[in-house]
Amino acid sequence: MFGPITNSQTGLQKTTTYKVVLPFYMYAAVSFLIATILLLLHTDIFSQHYFHPYTLAITHIMALGWGTMIILGASHQLLPVLIEGKLDSDLLAYLTFIFTAIGIPFLVVGFYIFHVGWVLQTGAVLVNIGVLCYLSNVISSIYESKKHDVHAWYMAAASIWLFVTTFFGLLLVLNFSKSFLPSDSVTYLSLHAHLGIIGWFLLLVVGVASRLIPMFLISKYTNDKALWRIFIFVNAGLVSFIGFRWAMFSPLYYYVSLVLVLLGIILFGKHCYLAYKVRIRKSVDEQMKISLLSVGQMLLPVISLCVVLFFLPDNKGTSISLLYGFCIFFGWLTAIILGMTFKTLPFIVWNRVYHERAYEGATPVPKELFSEKLFNSMSIAYLIGFIIFAIGITLQSSVWLKSGAIALLVAAILYVFNTGITIFHQPKKQ
Repeated sequence: MFGPITNSQTGLQKTTTYKVVLPFYMYAAVSFLIATILLLLHTDIFSQHYFHPYTLAITHIMALGWGTMIILGASHQLLPVLIEGKLDSDLLAYLTFIFTAIGIPFLVVGFYIFHVGWVLQTGAVLVNIGVLCYLSNVISSIYESKKHDVHAWYMAAASIWLFVTTFFGLLLVLNFSKSFLPSDSVTYLSLHAHLGIIGWFLLLVVGVASRLIPMFLISKYTNDKALWRIFIFVNAGLVSFIGFRWAMFSPLYYYVSLVLVLLGIILFGKHCYLAYKVRIRKSVDEQMKISLLSVGQMLLPVISLCVVLFFLPDNKGTSISLLYGFCIFFGWLTAIILGMTFKTLPFIVWNRVYHERAYEGATPVPKELFSEKLFNSMSIAYLIGFIIFAIGITLQSSVWLKSGAIALLVAAILYVFNTGITIFHQPKKQ
C-alpha cells in the first residue's frame, strides 16, 4: 500500500529489501481473491445475523489477509523513510510474515467451519505472535532513530492498537471454549471490530495517506498541526468508545465517540483537498483517482453507523450493520489499496530489477511494469460491484447481491493478474 519515497535532501531512498515486502503483497492479493469467491458463494449471509460463521470468515480474511497483510508488508518499507533511519530487524519482518501467514488460514477455516477449539485458538495465537514481532520492530526502529515524524507516531500508535485488537480477539476466541469474561464473546464483537477499524486501519491509513497523497500529487502542502489534531480526535473517539462500551452505557453515548472520529475524518478530507488544490501535477492518474475516491468513501461507514445506532434499540439494524462492515472492508479500505498498490508496487519491483542496470542505458519507467488497461478494467468492475452489492444489501435482493459479487470477483481476478505481471516482471532480452 505504501512505496519508496526519495529523501529530497539526500536523493537517497531509504527502503527495506524487496524480499521483506513482496511476500505480503502476493499473500494479500490471493486473500482478496478468496474473499470475493466466498462472498459470491455465500451472498445469503446478508439476510442473516452478522454473527454467522461465513460472515466471520469473510470479515477476517478481508481484515487480516487482505488489508492487514498488505499494510504490514508495505509499512516495513515506509517506516525507514518516516524516521530517516532503517528497519531495526529484517528477521522480525520475516517472522511477522511467517506467523501471520500461517495463522490467518487457521482463523478463517476455524470461523468457516466454526471450530471454536484448537483450530481457532492456533490461528489466534500465531497471528498474535506475528503482530507482536511487527510491533517490536516498529517500536525499536522508531526508538533507535533520531527523527520522530508525526507520521511515525501514527504508525506507532496504530501498531499498538493492532496488537490490542488481536490480543483481545485471542481472549474472545478462548472465551468461546471457557467463559472467563463477564459476558459472552458475541457481546464484545463490536468493541473488537472497532479497535481494529479505528485504531489500526483508520489511524495508519490517515497517517500514511496524508504523506503519500501530497507526494504523488506533487503537492508541497503540509500541516503537522492539523495532523496532530486528527491524531487526537481519532484516538479520543476510540478511547471514549471503549469506555462507554465496556461500562455498558446507553448507545446514545456512542454519538460522542462518533463525532470525535468524524471530526478527524473531516479534517483528513480537508487535508487531502488542500493538497489536491495546490498540486503541481495538474493531471491526476487513475490510481490516484481511485485512492482519492476512497477518502470520500470514508463517510459511508459513518453514515451507516449513524443509522445502526438509530435502529439499535429496536434491533432493526442487522442489515445496516452488514452494510456498515461492507462499506469499510470492500469500500473504503479496498479502494485505497487498489489505488495505492499500482502507485507503489511498480517502484519496488523496478528497484529489484533495474537498480543495478540503470547505468547500462534506457530502462522502462515504473508505470510500464503493469497494465493500465487491466487497471482501468479492474477499477470499473470494482466500482460497479461495490455499488450494486451495496444496493443489494439495502434491498435484500439476491439478484443484486449475486451480480455485485460477480463484478467484485472480476475485479479481484484482474487485480491478482496485474499484480502478478508486476511482481514477476523480467527485463526484455537485448
